[in-house]
Amino acid sequence: MGDELVVRAKNYIQMLFRNHADGHDVGHTMRVYRNAVRIAEHYPECDLELVSLAALLHDVDDAKLFHTENNANARYFLRGQNVEEGRIDEICAIINTVSFSKNKGRRPDTLEGKIVQDADRLDAMGAIGIARTFAYGGKSGRSMESSIEHFHDKLLLLKDGLNTEEAKRIGEARHAFLEQFLKEYENEVRGIAE
Repeated sequence: MGDELVVRAKNYIQMLFRNHADGHDVGHTMRVYRNAVRIAEHYPECDLELVSLAALLHDVDDAKLFHTENNANARYFLRGQNVEEGRIDEICAIINTVSFSKNKGRRPDTLEGKIVQDADRLDAMGAIGIARTFAYGGKSGRSMESSIEHFHDKLLLLKDGLNTEEAKRIGEARHAFLEQFLKEYENEVRGIAE
């Protein structure tokens, strides 16, 4: 199955997220997938198909977007591809370790879970993380000030929660960019920026 299954998963998310543009969309999912594959290259012992599918399907049952239970959208897709139930359970177990708000302080037990969690968190950092914060904030009716609070409640905490050495390396620069942005933002709000 392998590559064909990954291609079908990409097609599925294109269809499922076609009407989303709030930072939890096809672009986000594909960046998480590419981040995960990039990190996985440093860990040849990991199951790349498991990483790829969990990364691609990690938001298909996100409560902010869908009203599903027990990973219904992910399971529907995987069963439709004749993936065995044990494998589906492994993929869903990884998916369930990704969410920052649901897994505060908890790290996945498997290398594959750590890679996918890191890949998602990297997409909430740096320039992309800033853009996503304001895109979601605008959609949700959140003020700019409230979106800035999100940096302190989540984004600035992500660096210290990364699992893999490769993600930590990538995360350093992205975290520094978040801090630089916040300094500039504060300067402009206070009217002292040049």
